[in-house]
Amino acid sequence: MIPLQLILAQVLPQTPELPQAEAVLVGAGRVLAVGSRADLSARAPGAEVLDHRDLVLTPGLCDAHTHLVTYGFTLSQLGLHGARSVAEVQRRLAERAARTPAGEWIRGGGFLMSELGLSDYPSAADLDAVSPEHPVALYSRDLHMLWVNSRALALAGVHAGTPDPEGGQIVRPPLAAGLGCLLEHACELVSRVIPEPGPQAYLAAARASVDDLRARGFVSTHTMAFESPQAALALQELDRRGELGLRVWACLPHGELDAAERLGLGGSGGGGLFQWGGVKFFADGALGSRTAWLHAPGFADGSGTGIALDPPQLILERGRRALALGLSPVTHAIGDRANTEVLDVYDQLRPEAAARGIRLRIEHAQHLRPEDLPRFRGLVASLQPSHLPADAALIRELLPHAASLSFASRSLLQHGAVLAFGSDAPVTPPSAQDNFAASVLRTGADGLPVAPAEALTPEQVLWAHTRGPAVAAGWDDEGHIRPGSRAAFTLWDRLGGEAQALVL
Repeated sequence: MIPLQLILAQVLPQTPELPQAEAVLVGAGRVLAVGSRADLSARAPGAEVLDHRDLVLTPGLCDAHTHLVTYGFTLSQLGLHGARSVAEVQRRLAERAARTPAGEWIRGGGFLMSELGLSDYPSAADLDAVSPEHPVALYSRDLHMLWVNSRALALAGVHAGTPDPEGGQIVRPPLAAGLGCLLEHACELVSRVIPEPGPQAYLAAARASVDDLRARGFVSTHTMAFESPQAALALQELDRRGELGLRVWACLPHGELDAAERLGLGGSGGGGLFQWGGVKFFADGALGSRTAWLHAPGFADGSGTGIALDPPQLILERGRRALALGLSPVTHAIGDRANTEVLDVYDQLRPEAAARGIRLRIEHAQHLRPEDLPRFRGLVASLQPSHLPADAALIRELLPHAASLSFASRSLLQHGAVLAFGSDAPVTPPSAQDNFAASVLRTGADGLPVAPAEALTPEQVLWAHTRGPAVAAGWDDEGHIRPGSRAAFTLWDRLGGEAQALVL
């Protein structure tokens, strides 16, 4: 006989036919019934009882945007979240350098220029002052800028005469300041000379990230590519061993489409928890690095209109190839111009996507024009509300004219978009609590409101962290609690409060 378990809790099934319940009956990893305590106890008198009546039980949380294995690596790298000055970066770096063998790379990130009190890009000299013997590579929080020291530049062969690569920029400040920051594809000039970790290191990072998300209450995630191929191999190896612990919907970089076609790689899962599901594109950069692609007038400080990355025609052509494989086109677009351009492409891809039952996705959709909102109907808008507090001051400084439709969650929902919330870890930690707070309160780290009319209810945030990602991934058995659903839940002390995963 199949062992049965009866969960007693304050159940929010997230189904229109049953908004609340008292109990869930589970067997063989699936929900068998949902209803009252009395009815299910009578139906399965021998079931093991899991009594959580003081807690709220919901469908399991999904982080709809992570770079999963990269996040695992950052858990042991130099963390710069919360650094409020260059001096604080130097202090943390000096401490790490003191316990790192000379000549070994120091990697890390998590800083924001605005939080460091900078109005211009920092230089290599700032890092040289405390770590001249170690090559240093520090990513900005949005991962679109790399701050390096002179040792790293020398190892990469980057100097004042090095030309900018396509889709990237070497920041060239006044000669006295020197080089030190690389934007977008220019980051690869240095990242390609950093020694690649071995397979065991990738397995360890994959385990670390999975364990971290599970401890935070997550049962699944969508991982967004642009990691080493070793990252996906590590996740697949954990799945093969039965050790993955999270359901994973994974994206390929669009540059890997040729290999995917040769291998016949499609969007269906292989029976485990790992599934290829999307093909990732980048239409632009990010706000903090001033590389988001904007309509005129651009950034209010006169620094331009950002950087366009993957051309719309490329997204169109390769998007069609992705759809033919059963994979969803997934495009990073932060600036309002980037979103307009991607929507233009998606308007052409809609018929093919609809014929295959695939959702087209825009990641971030952070700054929008009013006229583009209706064009999101039926599309997945994958947002990261936890970025709002740190970006609030930047929005007021750089995009005051676009502030009312920054992180426009409510407007997108009202116009028929499928909301799917995530963190973009390691950009921010994978915290559902942060997304609840940012979505409901709409308050910046400076204490001032950001587009308060775009606030959501806690129940809407829960949907965007559960059923929304499931719809985006084509998972009919996740994001709600009904017979046949995956027995993967999140327990809360209160909705938006402390959370823990419960997978049976």
